[in-house]
Amino acid sequence: MTNIVIHAEGLGKRYRRGLTTSNQTLRDALSGFLRSPLTVLRRSQHETFWALRDVSLEVRQGEVLGLIGRNGSGKTTLLKILSRITRPTTGWADIHGRVRSLLEVGTGFHGELSGRENTYLSGSILGMTKREIDKKFDEIVAFAEIDKFIDMPVKHYSSGMYVRLAFAVAAHLEPEILLVDEVLAVGDLSFQRKCLSKMGEVAEAGRNIVFVTHQMNQVRRLCDKVIWMDGGTIRQVGTTAEVVGAYEAAVYTGTASSQAIRGQKARFLSWKISESRGESPHMVTLLNPITVRFDLEISKEVRHGHHGVALFSVDRQLIWACAQDDIRLEPGLHSFAYSFPMLPIRPGPYSWQVSLWEDGELLDLWDCLPEINIATQVLQHSKDEWNGILNIPYEFTIHDDENHRSKSNRF
Repeated sequence: MTNIVIHAEGLGKRYRRGLTTSNQTLRDALSGFLRSPLTVLRRSQHETFWALRDVSLEVRQGEVLGLIGRNGSGKTTLLKILSRITRPTTGWADIHGRVRSLLEVGTGFHGELSGRENTYLSGSILGMTKREIDKKFDEIVAFAEIDKFIDMPVKHYSSGMYVRLAFAVAAHLEPEILLVDEVLAVGDLSFQRKCLSKMGEVAEAGRNIVFVTHQMNQVRRLCDKVIWMDGGTIRQVGTTAEVVGAYEAAVYTGTASSQAIRGQKARFLSWKISESRGESPHMVTLLNPITVRFDLEISKEVRHGHHGVALFSVDRQLIWACAQDDIRLEPGLHSFAYSFPMLPIRPGPYSWQVSLWEDGELLDLWDCLPEINIATQVLQHSKDEWNGILNIPYEFTIHDDENHRSKSNRF
């Protein structure tokens, strides 16, 4: 795991945004040129922008790297540079190994050739012999589910057929480095799941994948390391759990908060996880006991207080809630602390809501910011459709009653 297969330093890519538009007719343009030829010649016809700037990265042998970020953040441009489709304006990238790219519908195939011919052409480009491709061919066709169309020119394929065959070829012809963009979103849900399963097999075989997607569950399931791209630069790089959690929290900041009613007699000030072991006091990285503290300021005595707390998912699904009655608080600063043996919920951003009432009157209601970020190990089913809210540690045991032996795995 020490060999570096992708090494890039200071990558940048500058594009021309395009020629300026004009509503002039040819007659107007000619008359303008005759009146002032130097002005026309000196006029700027285009402007430039940086799609990528000062990006450096390393991918080691066997790693699966995820690239995440909003549309236009530079993810696809980075993949195009790594796949040698485009040259960087600045910087350099070294890649050691056979590379296969799946960046967009239409990339890598010749439209006039049939699916069969493109499969053999792709394998030849990767340095495979005809005998090696023959061994994989039936498996590729079965995976793509286009056996009736394999001898048809691919220019007549639908986008879904094209992607199915392109991915099947990319994954089965055993490139050492597989670059995959969001092109998989073209396929239906069943095919996407099949592709993810295949990429998992590719990763387990020790080959490298650089994977761009907006599906964070896919990133959590496949990737060892994640780079968060923002505005053409790297905003954060690190472990999957922490980077994905930070990205989701940034995306949803403010969207999960309802209009808070902030009072004068009582006011919640802040919240944190006591003795947090993550990068921030608002992140949970281990399924260990934690204590969550909510700090508030009381300006007038509260004699018969009622306090509520609730935990919501990003789509405002209620995860947990409880309440405390007959609370008496003197003026000053106070902390409400909740201790949990663990928070076994699915990784991602969540939000707390805390409130304080007195005799039926609402004193303060706060949708706590920032959100709590759960970045623990995923202990759920390998298929997304069987993932639920809970992320519970468990022990699996097989008992052999005949020989009184047992085997167990703890997760």
